[in-house]
Amino acid sequence: MEVVVVDGEEKAGLVVADIFCRALASRERPTFGVATGGSPLPTYAELIRRHREEGLSFAGASAFLLDEYLGLSEGHPGLYRTFIEEVFAGGVGLPAERLFGPQVHGVRADAACAEYEERIERAGGIDVQLLGIGGDGHIGFNEPSSSLASRTRIKTLTQETREDNARFFGGDVEAVPMHVVTMGIGTIMEARHLVLVATGEGKAECLARAIEGPLTARVPASVLQMHPHVTVVADEAAASGLELLEYYKETYRGKPDWQSC
Repeated sequence: MEVVVVDGEEKAGLVVADIFCRALASRERPTFGVATGGSPLPTYAELIRRHREEGLSFAGASAFLLDEYLGLSEGHPGLYRTFIEEVFAGGVGLPAERLFGPQVHGVRADAACAEYEERIERAGGIDVQLLGIGGDGHIGFNEPSSSLASRTRIKTLTQETREDNARFFGGDVEAVPMHVVTMGIGTIMEARHLVLVATGEGKAECLARAIEGPLTARVPASVLQMHPHVTVVADEAAASGLELLEYYKETYRGKPDWQSC
């Protein structure tokens, strides 16, 4: 696991955008797993800037949603597909037919979960999976106690998670759906490169538990310790709880030029 500590969320966005660009340059048909929430926004903004000002091309690329709400109507502004279209896909010219998510309208949710797993497999798997981390250590919507081998499935959200996401529903917690379809932890772990972004003091405790604590379903993000290629990008505030903070900084400063993230 590589831990990259940066000065502010904008710098975090630059580091992660560079990882996306390397995948675009090295693969003919790269696949990206995209996350919602506040942490990825600087990355998406930087990728859009590079697309518009530097000609960065997403031709041939595909993107897969990490999760999606159940119970919202098609086209609802709270849908994660709508969110990603607005803050990422539309800005980089990624067509709607290459933005995939669980089919949560018009089919049984359990069938949609199985179909989504198959679709990811048909695409050859995910090259770069972008992740955030919840205050309780969840990744995707895999709440504490989720199986570390879980696959795409239906999950019930905790009250804490619904409160965290109420800002996307005008502050109304009751408007946040109680159920979602999410990639499972086992599904996430099959991506070739996992990139977790954490910014802000509020993420310091959960990030420290995920990176330096024991491997446990109580902190789902701790499973990243078992993946062969993980990059954690954190600002100083989010990294403040790490016991090995200076070690991470030293090793990153001494990283060879030929060794990419």
